[in-house]
Amino acid sequence: MNFNPAIAKISIIIPVLNEAENIESVISGIQNAENIEMIIVDGGSQDNTVEIAQGLGVKVIVTQRGRALQMNAGAKIATGEILLFLHGDTQLPLGFEQDVRKIWVNSNIIAGAFQLKINAPEFSLRVIEKTVFWRSKYLQMPYGDQAIFIKASTFWEVGGFPEQPIMEDFELIRRLNRLGKIEILSSSVMTSGRRWQKLGVFKTTLINQLVVIGYYWGISPIKLSQWYRKL
Repeated sequence: MNFNPAIAKISIIIPVLNEAENIESVISGIQNAENIEMIIVDGGSQDNTVEIAQGLGVKVIVTQRGRALQMNAGAKIATGEILLFLHGDTQLPLGFEQDVRKIWVNSNIIAGAFQLKINAPEFSLRVIEKTVFWRSKYLQMPYGDQAIFIKASTFWEVGGFPEQPIMEDFELIRRLNRLGKIEILSSSVMTSGRRWQKLGVFKTTLINQLVVIGYYWGISPIKLSQWYRKL
């Protein structure tokens, strides 16, 4: 069957773990979008994340904990021709579905992502946002908090997310870069600033960059994850 972007169904897959604080606003911002489905993939929440999502009429499945594993599990049951992977503390912009469908007019585009806005007032985070824009636009390296989207057929062609405990989005994007262009939309998602505010902008940025460097140097994702989770 030929892919028709104008009428393509978008499956939004949201891996969550204890996101009761954010999940209602994330879901509510999506529910009126046209021709979409939402799949919440819970990794064992101890709060009422699942109950909130189910109360809003959203499909929920439960898997083992692990963002890559959770996203792959959601993708396996998704019925859309386009898969969009959204973090549980990140809100999509109004009209996102039209923006997502428009990019496929260009046959060179293999996947896409949004620009990033951080929901916190610090000026230093405006610098982070600009740095993210440069990295994703000119180096073709968007990260998972930018709501990566991709044709379902392409997703499975590259093997889905590698089921490793960290850097799964980075590795997926590296694979996709070999196949074509990654489009960065002019619209932005809004993500929580909680980690930056908890650890501080400088420390959070330093940690993130050290993880990327360690991954490039061949350090095991398991070791990187163990170090990252302790911080």
